[in-house]
Amino acid sequence: MGLLIVMLWLGMAIAIPSFALAAGSHPPLTVDSLRQQLANPVQREGRPTIDLRNYTIDLRADSPLTDGFYRLLSGGLQKPATSPTLDLSYAIVQGDLDLQRLGQREPLYGDSLSPLLSEAGQAQLKRDRQRLLQLSRLSQSLLIQGQGSSQQIYVFKAPLLAVQTRFTGQVLGGDTFFLGRVLASGAVFEQGLSVPGARFNRAVNLSGSDFRQGVQAKGSLFFEMARFDQSQFRNGANFQGAEFKADVNFSRAQLAGDLNFSRGQWRGVADFARTTWQGTAFFVRAYFAKALFFTEARFDAPLVLRQARFGEPVNLRNAMLGSEVDLGDALFLPQAYLNVAGMEFSLEQTQILGTPGKIGRVFSVPQLAGNETLLRNLERNFRRLEQISDANYIAYTAERLRLKAWQQRLLGTNINTASVPALVRAGFTETQALALVERRQTQTFIGTEGVLGVDGVDLAVYLKVRDRIFARDSFPITERLTLALRWLWLGGLVVLSRYGTSFGLAFGLGLVAIPTFALMFWLIDRYRRRRGPTPILPPLGEGLWLVGSSSLLLGLGLNSLLRAADYPWLTLGFLFVLLVPVPALLIGLVLKRGRYHDLLTESYFVEDGSMRQLRLLIARLPVIPKFPFFRDRYTYLLLDRRWNWLNYLDFSLNNWLKFGFNDIRLRDEHVPGLITALVWYQWGLGLLYTALLLWTLSRTIPGLNLLIYF
Repeated sequence: MGLLIVMLWLGMAIAIPSFALAAGSHPPLTVDSLRQQLANPVQREGRPTIDLRNYTIDLRADSPLTDGFYRLLSGGLQKPATSPTLDLSYAIVQGDLDLQRLGQREPLYGDSLSPLLSEAGQAQLKRDRQRLLQLSRLSQSLLIQGQGSSQQIYVFKAPLLAVQTRFTGQVLGGDTFFLGRVLASGAVFEQGLSVPGARFNRAVNLSGSDFRQGVQAKGSLFFEMARFDQSQFRNGANFQGAEFKADVNFSRAQLAGDLNFSRGQWRGVADFARTTWQGTAFFVRAYFAKALFFTEARFDAPLVLRQARFGEPVNLRNAMLGSEVDLGDALFLPQAYLNVAGMEFSLEQTQILGTPGKIGRVFSVPQLAGNETLLRNLERNFRRLEQISDANYIAYTAERLRLKAWQQRLLGTNINTASVPALVRAGFTETQALALVERRQTQTFIGTEGVLGVDGVDLAVYLKVRDRIFARDSFPITERLTLALRWLWLGGLVVLSRYGTSFGLAFGLGLVAIPTFALMFWLIDRYRRRRGPTPILPPLGEGLWLVGSSSLLLGLGLNSLLRAADYPWLTLGFLFVLLVPVPALLIGLVLKRGRYHDLLTESYFVEDGSMRQLRLLIARLPVIPKFPFFRDRYTYLLLDRRWNWLNYLDFSLNNWLKFGFNDIRLRDEHVPGLITALVWYQWGLGLLYTALLLWTLSRTIPGLNLLIYF
């Protein structure tokens, strides 16, 4: 017990001097001590400095220091020579600090400040003077008795240091032009900061500051970099209409209350990475000339970017969204997009809003792995909002990424089985390849990210090779062939219809295919014998009419295809492979072998003459039935009619789209098998095309799938 009492006494003996030292570490600033500091400034960084560090500065209304503080200090800061730095670091400022009273009034005219400003600052000062002059003239014209004194500009020339300073009152600096830098990292603003309309000619550093009341910076302008990183905004911030000429950093900041950044102009990079937003973030009509970072940011309240404009990408990588993200009427320049890789949001609680038909196109992720659930939720979000085109584009993006992943597995290098030369061809150096082979002998790579753990492989190397490698334990030839067929099928859907999301593209394919096959059928039916006792050749006029009409349809189809396709040349190549090689081979064999059979002077095609009407021929086969009763209903095409060329377009339309005006089919007697094969080839392609077209319609027109399937 006695030992415990002795230890308590020793602790108190040590603590009391420490407490006394802490209490005396902020002596009160008096008028005399202020005069002494003004008379004997210290030199720091080659500049005279008024050292008011570690003082307790009482600027309350009833304090005897207040009037003398502003009178003496403003005179000391406005010296004609180089303005001294005002250092308030580690001080305690009681009451409101009005920086405008420490500034210098400048008239609307004159160039006394021009040498002290940058070119951008001089231009802004000129604009400010013009604005104030116009306001002064306007007020004088509206008032009966004009005011004798004109408005002036307040200029704070001195650099301001307030590192870890505690301000118990407000810090006021509205409509003030700060010529020097402002450094107040770690400062505590118990009653907030109010600098509306201020101009900061040099860098501003408020990193790690604690704003316990609101920050008012409406209409402020920052010419150089502004730092608010790791700061706490406990009761809102108003940067409405503020303009940042250079980069601005809010990373790791915590923001609560009403957060208004509307109409802001962000000329440099805006960094809000790893920020926590507990209040609604308003960026209405803001303009971001460069990149905007919300990387790993957390939004517990709505994020409003309505009518904002973006010049470069917006990074929402690994961000957590709150109840709403509003991107309505936002404008994205061609190089701008939303990087949403790893973004998280609740499908039940979060709504992502945007301009219908446009917002879905700006979402971007680098790969499908790790983002498949995100893309599925985005698609469901837009379907719930009945923005079908946006939902379809998200689905199309997912399938393109899937196609890219499959192609990477088919053509890439398996880092678990590849040899050293193969790894070198993939982009690794020989040393890195040897280290990778040595690593996989003890531990198989599960994903491509595992190569970052290999000695000598950094992020730059991984980014260079990640699109050319994949990680699998084994990849047998049967699985590779199956994947190749799936890749080919998915590639066809993506290239020919944008995975069922572009009716214009799918319809353009039909406009190209129908006249192409019509020309083929006309050629094999009308061009049979060029020589002989009785040549069988078509009239020139009929050929001109068919070629002209087919060219018109081909032009319309190609125009629709090239405008709607994301890969126009690949689409044309895919279409060429489907429409040209097989028919060209069949037609070439027919012309080479010649035709020597009965009914040579009659058309190969017959028409159902029992009725003429618009018909849906989805279940119709291209060859007439053999039953004599049905055969009697069909008559050969009349080859001596001037409008006969329309029959070939009608037959191609029937055979391709299963829809037409007349039931025209291939006769079942004395027809070369190669011609029958050509007709059945088009019919088979048309069946696939009809399914593709109906699937595309059901995905692009809400409710149409009910009519199609039921």
